[in-house]
Amino acid sequence: MIVAYGFANLLQSVAAARTTVHHTFDPGLLLRLAGHRTYLVGLGCQIGGFVLAFLARRDLPLFLVQASVAAGLGVTAILGVLVLKWRLPAAEVVLLALLFAGITALVLSARPAPSKQLGTAGSIALLVALGVIAVLGVFAVRLHGAPGSVALGSLAGLAFSSAAVAARPLASTPSAEAFLVNPLFYLLIAHSIVGQLLLGLAMQRGSTTAAVAAMDAAGAVPAAIVGLLLLNDKIWPGREWLAAAGFLVTLAAVIGLTRYAEPQQHRSVAPRRDPAMVGAGRTG
Repeated sequence: MIVAYGFANLLQSVAAARTTVHHTFDPGLLLRLAGHRTYLVGLGCQIGGFVLAFLARRDLPLFLVQASVAAGLGVTAILGVLVLKWRLPAAEVVLLALLFAGITALVLSARPAPSKQLGTAGSIALLVALGVIAVLGVFAVRLHGAPGSVALGSLAGLAFSSAAVAARPLASTPSAEAFLVNPLFYLLIAHSIVGQLLLGLAMQRGSTTAAVAAMDAAGAVPAAIVGLLLLNDKIWPGREWLAAAGFLVTLAAVIGLTRYAEPQQHRSVAPRRDPAMVGAGRTG
């Protein structure tokens, strides 16, 4: 799951850098991105990671699964260094090490348990959250550079966090028929599509690390809180301190990574132009 999300982040960021930057909350961006084979391969990796995460949420607490998804950022950074020749500052390397240390602590503290159901009120709350995230996205898309990348990435995180909340009880559905008629299934799809659009917009404006770190930071806390309060997420007795420390270290690491917002992938894929063409205007 972690490796799948790491590959997905990298491949989708390359495709986003090669697509004309959008300044409106336009779903057409997803269609344009789909025209890139790189993006489709990345999307396939993301779907694979999503399926594995969905199955994990059947019994594992959201604070562990969401933090594991966040660990894909570390894989993305490593792949960026190996494949796209990114240069990671020493401080970012330390933050990546802290990220994996936090994940390890969460793995040791998480106690498997089946989920409780959300009920009608929970479904309504997720529907309202979808509308709020979409409206905020309309305004956030006007931001440029690193601020736009972090803002849109954060909204993507909230959308994916809501999708995770819907997925936890949905994974325990007893039959295929009940699965398809459950409103959580359609809320899961809607939040995932909105999150995917917001993430694509975020990756166009700053570094992959900044966009994904903002997404993971914004998405981890709400899902963890809802899971512990409403969905029967459990911690092994006596390891509450380890869970708290692991979660805080993981969150601090992904927030710290948002500082490194230099658009590395744009430099990596930008076409070289003849000096004589400088000043002649953009050709695409």
